[in-house]
Amino acid sequence: MFDLDGVLTPTDRIHETAWEQTLGPYIAERGLPPYTVRDYDQYVNGRPRLDGIRAVLEARGLHPDDDTLHALGEAKNATFLRILATDGTDSYPDAMALLSFVRTRGLRTAVVSSSANATAVLEAAGILGQFDLVVSGITAREQHLAGKPSPDPYAYAARQLGFGTGDTVVIEDAAAGVTSGSAAGAIVVGIDRGAGHEALAAAGADVVVTDLRDLIPEMNDAR
Repeated sequence: MFDLDGVLTPTDRIHETAWEQTLGPYIAERGLPPYTVRDYDQYVNGRPRLDGIRAVLEARGLHPDDDTLHALGEAKNATFLRILATDGTDSYPDAMALLSFVRTRGLRTAVVSSSANATAVLEAAGILGQFDLVVSGITAREQHLAGKPSPDPYAYAARQLGFGTGDTVVIEDAAAGVTSGSAAGAIVVGIDRGAGHEALAAAGADVVVTDLRDLIPEMNDAR
């Protein structure tokens, strides 16, 4: 079971830009410490959109009401979709190598993402057909699942695939996602694309790698 942004596709960069363009001006207008990439890593990455907004603002002493949360969330989403439509996205070569490895061995695959735009991103990257299941932010809303770091998304995905979570492997790049998979009882691989080995291990990753091809025996032997 793969997370999407930052694991399969480099769309975390688009998210970072969209968050900066949305929350940066809102925070600056109030004379508060500016929004930075650290906010994305600490409060936003891997979490449902509204939870991320709330965490960033509460860290600055703000307590936004629901209308504010939803307005900022819609603005961020519109910015993300605009950038995605203009720039598109590709996929990480190491993730595609691992995906091919598991698919050719008959293993079932899923994407488990907090993003409501997961299907659109997978289509833009041309890899939607490589997955038996997509659990997105829309799925979470429809199925009343708590978002990451809750175990709900991964536990739900495992059930839909017909497995107990102990028989699944989760691939995550964010601490919140690692915590989610670990709490669900899955084997969790942290892919360090910037979060840091220590942070992923502390969140519950069973193993941390810097390249997903390290999980492929014959490729790892040759590296």
